[in-house]
Amino acid sequence: MTATRLMNRAVIRLSPQEDGDNVIDFLQGLLTNDLRQPLPVYAALLTPQGKTMFDMFVWPSGDGGVLLDCEAESAADLAKRLSLYRLRRKIDIAIDDSVAVHWERHAGDGGAPDPRLTALGQRWLAPVSDNDKAADDAYLAHRLAMGVPEGRAEMGDILWLETNAVELHGVAFDKGCYIGQENTARMNWRSKINRRLVVVPLEGSDEKRRKAAYEDLGLAVDHLRVSDIDASAAPDWMKPGLSPSE
Repeated sequence: MTATRLMNRAVIRLSPQEDGDNVIDFLQGLLTNDLRQPLPVYAALLTPQGKTMFDMFVWPSGDGGVLLDCEAESAADLAKRLSLYRLRRKIDIAIDDSVAVHWERHAGDGGAPDPRLTALGQRWLAPVSDNDKAADDAYLAHRLAMGVPEGRAEMGDILWLETNAVELHGVAFDKGCYIGQENTARMNWRSKINRRLVVVPLEGSDEKRRKAAYEDLGLAVDHLRVSDIDASAAPDWMKPGLSPSE
């Protein structure tokens, strides 16, 4: 069996306890992307200042709820944070250990194209099986080769637009309010994205600007000023965001 399961991902299930409780409406006021478009979408939960706390993929669950594909090590923290915002809404929020996240480098075979970048491959959710084989190493190598940051180690406490959220389709500017929306919208309107997360060769990484290092792959993720980024070495999807106006 082909190795496709991402063992370092987990799934959080949000389900309405009653027909009148709308999970999409609940998340619409929290996350950065518009959840009224076809799912899955890529989104984040930010601080009020617009900094990244959790990034995730939002999937339909088929029962009026949604499934959040997120980092396994931060799933409990994300579920707890969402529960704090739930207030009196009758919505169940819990990690669902029966569902696994899968990935393949090529598109097709029934999965959904990665909403950030088609070249990242396809993702899908499926019941956990004893036959699941880990694809985490292959996924990490491919993601970094595409220059795409992900997760709290690489993105935590970075302004959402500085994680390349616009280019990776992780934000909607016409959806209305959400946590961190004011500063995020202001940065976009004023074209004030002065720094970006960039995947660079480890030997060329600036230790003071480094968010994560992967010695086995010889790569690092640095948080650099736009003026310090070598545009010729940047991935094609990022180059439009490296214009002098920023």
